Amino acid sequence: MCLFLIRYKMVGDKKNFWTAVSILIGTCIGAGVLGIPYIASQSGFFVTLAYILGIGVIILFLNLYLGEIALRTKGDHQLVGYAEKYLGKKGKHLMEFSIVFGVYAAIVAYALGIGESLSFLFFENSNYTTLFGIGFGVLMSVLFWRGRNSLKNFEKIGVAIILFLLLFIFFNFINKIDYSNLTYFNPENIFLPFGVVVFALLAFHSIPELKIILNKNKIAMKKALIIGTLTCILFYILFAFLILGYKGISTPEVATIALGGIFILLGIFTMFTSWLSLGTALEESYILDEKILKKKSWVFVSVIPLLIFLAVQFSDFFSFTIILSIGGVVSGGLAAILILLMVRKAKDGGNRKPEYSVPINWFVAAFFILIFLAGIVREVFLALR
Repeated sequence: MCLFLIRYKMVGDKKNFWTAVSILIGTCIGAGVLGIPYIASQSGFFVTLAYILGIGVIILFLNLYLGEIALRTKGDHQLVGYAEKYLGKKGKHLMEFSIVFGVYAAIVAYALGIGESLSFLFFENSNYTTLFGIGFGVLMSVLFWRGRNSLKNFEKIGVAIILFLLLFIFFNFINKIDYSNLTYFNPENIFLPFGVVVFALLAFHSIPELKIILNKNKIAMKKALIIGTLTCILFYILFAFLILGYKGISTPEVATIALGGIFILLGIFTMFTSWLSLGTALEESYILDEKILKKKSWVFVSVIPLLIFLAVQFSDFFSFTIILSIGGVVSGGLAAILILLMVRKAKDGGNRKPEYSVPINWFVAAFFILIFLAGIVREVFLALR
């Protein structure tokens, strides 16, 4: 009987571990699949590769720092709760803005990307983008009402489908790569990838959820964060390589649309898993940290972003990559800065011993903060210009 219980616990821990990894990957791999190949076609593959690797390393450390913050803190919180504990009311309000702005920008991008993808899949044009975007949003609202159960049930399935489709695409298109497409370089767009790559690699919102999912197996948090983050980095590199090598500078802004049904399905599934994870995280943030009732939280996550999507559809300013870039730099940059400030406080003022600890060099942390500040200032300046 004891051996059976031990084996059952090991199986349960392993299941929860891969659920946690899937949630991180599903949050991270989203609209960036559609946007990264396009910005690579505008700036150059190796420029974009450098951004993915450089920002990817920074994001990996930030994910580990945020995981450490969660493990140093008793109780369950989302990002807003951790910011309030370690940075006070001002930190809380800044994180609130970062999360709401970032998640709403992401959901608007997903509604636009999925709507356009489905319109092309069924009608070979973009005339029904708004209709499909709203329809898919209604479907997501049903899943959000079910809360974390939807996340646990659908995220692993969605991520498995994403990885299967990527392998299928790789083996079917590797012989169609024109390597001369990868040598293109446009110095005028050398800064273009920053915002989209930051957006593509963001998964901060999922990390508090990982702590809850792992529960009594929190020692696996570090491993889950490393495996999940590195998988996302490799995924984006491989996908950019395949699409740009195949299409070159003619790669469309929503990259999967012009490449056939299998690519469109890949884009839809990546945005679905990310939409589900981000929306769930925001809903739980409203409930856990803001003490807002379930029904009202559901409205904030399900209805308001779709109203913003409708407004954006009637605007000529917001394109798909502009939404990704602004959302990534402003929301991701601000959240990254707050995480670096929080980890310093958490190392001194946390109320539990963490399962792991990552050293931090404050000169390097200051350099990271300057990078994100510069990105925010540049993106806001370009938006207002």
